[in-house]
Amino acid sequence: MLRDPGARKKLVDEANAGPYGERFGGEARKPDFDLMRVLDAPVPPNPTVNEAARARGVDPVGLMIDLALDTDFGQFFVQPNAPFDHDIVKQLLSHPRTVMGFSDAGAHVSQMSDCSIQTHLLAHWVRDRQDFTLEEAVRMMTLAPARAWGFHDRGLVREGLVADLNVLDPARVTPDMPTVVHDLPAGARRIKQTASGFLATVVGGRITVREGRHTGATPGVLIRGAGARSRM
Repeated sequence: MLRDPGARKKLVDEANAGPYGERFGGEARKPDFDLMRVLDAPVPPNPTVNEAARARGVDPVGLMIDLALDTDFGQFFVQPNAPFDHDIVKQLLSHPRTVMGFSDAGAHVSQMSDCSIQTHLLAHWVRDRQDFTLEEAVRMMTLAPARAWGFHDRGLVREGLVADLNVLDPARVTPDMPTVVHDLPAGARRIKQTASGFLATVVGGRITVREGRHTGATPGVLIRGAGARSRM
């Protein structure tokens, strides 16, 4: 149906001029093709839908239909709620009270993949933009959150501390392109995103992942910060 000119025109007209109700959060909103981007690569820069449409000489909605068909519906589009300002975000990331985390740790797995945050920092902010040194980024991801949450037995490579380590190649580390899989209970979908450039992940001195494959080792244990212990 998407290849039918009549159906295509109806979709283009509806998307550009159709009614959009009030929105208070995640409701469908009128598309902003100068804000929405075509996810061609796992890290920026990625073209806006308007930029890609102008390059092909088609309507932005027509471009989205074309890319969907070209990729057997594997193409990702990203529309943030507001324009992304690298200078402001860099200022936020550099603030001494900012702590790297995993966002909401996967509460919206059908819509986003937050597991790429750390590899995005290494690939985009460190290697591509050089806004942070590798040493600064490693501290942001390890020592800073360990200290913030009261885990004083980890976060540094030091005798007597927990041997949690990642062995990586700074020249290659990057999040991979996301994919959609249906492996949740009842076949529900989620966005899956792996990473490249890692030789191994070591937990408590044992290798758990080698070159992207789980070794079967499960040495990890549930840990609780001082705040959680005080409430028990």
